Amino acid sequence: MKDTLSIWLAGARPRTLPAAIAPILAGAASAAAAGSIDLLITALCAVVALALQVGVNYANDYSDGVRGTDDDRVGPIRLVASGLASATAVKRAAFLSFGVGAVAGLVVVALSGLWWLLALGAVCILAAWFYTGGRHPYGYLGFGEAMVLIFFGFVATVGTALVISGSVLAHAWVAGLGVGALASGILVANNLRDIDTDRVSGKMTLPARLGDRRSRLLYLGLCIVAAGAVVAFAAMTTWFALIALLSLGLLVDPLRRVLGGAKGPRLIPVIASTGFAEIGLGLGLLVGVWLA
Repeated sequence: MKDTLSIWLAGARPRTLPAAIAPILAGAASAAAAGSIDLLITALCAVVALALQVGVNYANDYSDGVRGTDDDRVGPIRLVASGLASATAVKRAAFLSFGVGAVAGLVVVALSGLWWLLALGAVCILAAWFYTGGRHPYGYLGFGEAMVLIFFGFVATVGTALVISGSVLAHAWVAGLGVGALASGILVANNLRDIDTDRVSGKMTLPARLGDRRSRLLYLGLCIVAAGAVVAFAAMTTWFALIALLSLGLLVDPLRRVLGGAKGPRLIPVIASTGFAEIGLGLGLLVGVWLA
């Protein structure tokens, strides 16, 4: 039983979960800067984000597994490709995760009174599934990083600030850009690691299209954008928010690896470190606003 649980936890790809929490923290920071705090709604938003992230991870495992694109790849455990779980079971886990997110989202909508957000929630679930699911998954066409920026950057951050404060806040978009850039950086590092095997299997991710060198420069650019977004957010709210820049110190080793030409398994730590930097950025913005 313990081994089974550990397998499913590994299949949920915990290294990616900071990408779900960071925009909630950033959105809460933006709402707090506007004078609004709601711990219950913030916690529920975190449940929604985590459930969707776990759901998309299981959905990717299922879709890539049945397509055979995970047959020869380094990195986190693949449940379907490795034979540790059936495709049906992994697909069921994905839909169960989406269901948890949908229920938590419904409660958030009921508490905030913004019922139109139900449509946005449905779009988020569809985007999570069709990243690698369906006949023409957009993740195979090179749009994954852009969609991560949109949904785990702008939508999650601005949406959290909206349901807490009741307003669409300009600095929430800036905060969303910061965490979204690093979330996209996580995916760039992941796809850079798999660039050779992805090309062979026909999975033309953005790094597979850009090539090795330009993908590494893209990662650097996303880190710079994240730093710039912190400065812009601080200028719009409080300079205490610059505390968030401290978290970017966690990017030193990832940048050394990426710009130094690391390949394959040597890029795996980049994913975790970028995730910690992202969640540190979101937490830094929130702590900075509270200090003010």
